[in-house]
Amino acid sequence: MSDKLADFARRKYLSLESYRKTGVPVRTPVWFAEGGGLVYIYSLADAGKVKRIRNNPRVRITPCDARGRDLGEWIDGVARIEDTAGERVGMRMLNEKYGLLKRIGDLFSAGLLGRKRVVISIGFSN
Repeated sequence: MSDKLADFARRKYLSLESYRKTGVPVRTPVWFAEGGGLVYIYSLADAGKVKRIRNNPRVRITPCDARGRDLGEWIDGVARIEDTAGERVGMRMLNEKYGLLKRIGDLFSAGLLGRKRVVISIGFSN
């Protein structure tokens, strides 16, 4: 894990701050996995955070608890909606980290309800 992401070690959630067209920030606690200097999250394809990232890829993240309470310093990043290959990498990493709980959620969300999801990667400048 890179030095920038050291505060995220052993954490289950991060707070993702994305921006509305007006510039107003919106914070959302999400599950994440880190690998190769990128942070991966996933979301429903039609979620607000996905729409905001498509409009403006600039984001900030910080470790947080399940309720979104900040537990560290904010880091600036650039988000990207992943293609199929990146989606596979991100989902594999998230499955490894969250195990059975994530797989059960996947079964209900994508399997039974047919909801489309996307994987978002967040990169950081040095």
